[in-house]
Amino acid sequence: MEKIAVGMLGFGTVGAGVAQLLEEHKQELQHQVGADVFLKKALVRDLEKPRTGQVSLREDQLTLEADDVLGDPEIHTVIEVMGSVDQARKYITQALQQGKSVVTANKDLMALHGAELLKIAADNHCDLFYEASVAGGIPVLRGLTEGLASDRITKMMGIVNGTTNYVLTKMSQDDRPYQEVLLEAQELGFAESDPTADVEGLDAARKVAILANLGFSMNVELSDVTVEGITSITTDDLAYCRQMGYTLKLIGLAERKNGKVELAVQPMMLPNDHPLSSVQNEYNAVYIYGEAVGETMFYGPGAGALPTATAVVSDLVTSVRNMRLGVSGQHVGEPLNEKHIKPDNEVFSKYFLRLHVKDATGTFAALTSIFAEEDVSFERLVQWPVEGMVNTAEIVIITHTTSLDVYKRLQTALNSLDVVIDIKSSYRVEGGS
Repeated sequence: MEKIAVGMLGFGTVGAGVAQLLEEHKQELQHQVGADVFLKKALVRDLEKPRTGQVSLREDQLTLEADDVLGDPEIHTVIEVMGSVDQARKYITQALQQGKSVVTANKDLMALHGAELLKIAADNHCDLFYEASVAGGIPVLRGLTEGLASDRITKMMGIVNGTTNYVLTKMSQDDRPYQEVLLEAQELGFAESDPTADVEGLDAARKVAILANLGFSMNVELSDVTVEGITSITTDDLAYCRQMGYTLKLIGLAERKNGKVELAVQPMMLPNDHPLSSVQNEYNAVYIYGEAVGETMFYGPGAGALPTATAVVSDLVTSVRNMRLGVSGQHVGEPLNEKHIKPDNEVFSKYFLRLHVKDATGTFAALTSIFAEEDVSFERLVQWPVEGMVNTAEIVIITHTTSLDVYKRLQTALNSLDVVIDIKSSYRVEGGS
């Protein structure tokens, strides 16, 4: 049987998972591609480092020199699982320019330099696949490019970061504060020692950019995504959400209408009967709207060695098939649509507001006049006294649908009112009109 050599850049948790699948699923992979696919060489930082995992590589399979992978004429496909940006970009560029196809799990790289690298791949008749860069083992990118290829995608929204979903799930279920749950997530391995990229929404924003590029056939940049994280969410906010029939999730959103797109990552209140509301703990899900198919959802583990490795090896299978058929690089095309970002006056939603106000005559009239001036009505309005604070009331409002520019003006006006002590929280409300 024909043997096909594969090279790997990096050999951490995901790399070890890839090696395990190549060994343990050898028979299935041979059946899929009609050849024996094997790992010839893996670039590592330290040859002496102890490596745990189901598969141990031989000494001759490990190298400290990138050229042993990139310069080997027998290696036609390179798997990049290094996790960096600049170095990975350099190596992937070299591999593509030498006619080697590449499979990567690097979401940071693809969000920042994906368009550039895909062009290099096309120019050199190579494949560049990156299914594992979004939502781990969930085949959402392949679903967009193959399963829904005949449809016109209008909206994608999802939970694409397991760390933040775990934190919000535990805060809501156990009524525990953010910092306490985050520490637990770090101890369990669901959060990094520096969780900034996750909890501030940056990780999810990179994935939204990738989804929008594919789903809308448009060159979207990371800077086009509006980003807000979860660090200011309190157990009080989550309690109000439950009382009103909503679940608060960090949602990545990409929506297209009349040729313009909205791209955002932010905490959103979802009705409890929304499919994404039931996605708990570290799991991910992406909800996709198509003009023909209607609504569909991809759900599963968003991270982990073997789920992510499954996506990497699936891309490898496609790359090897293309190579054997002589069609490598032919799936990459120029974006179909020009990028047009929606202005604030074309972004519409309902909003949740929680205010601390002076509990005095005229407060309610002052508040309602601000909303009346902007022609924004209330869907829900509830008032409670604030425990431990004299002459202070808490008002919780859910507005009817309004534009983002109007809502920003409302917030500015509320902040300027003498009767408003503080805007405690504000969230977008998804669903209904």
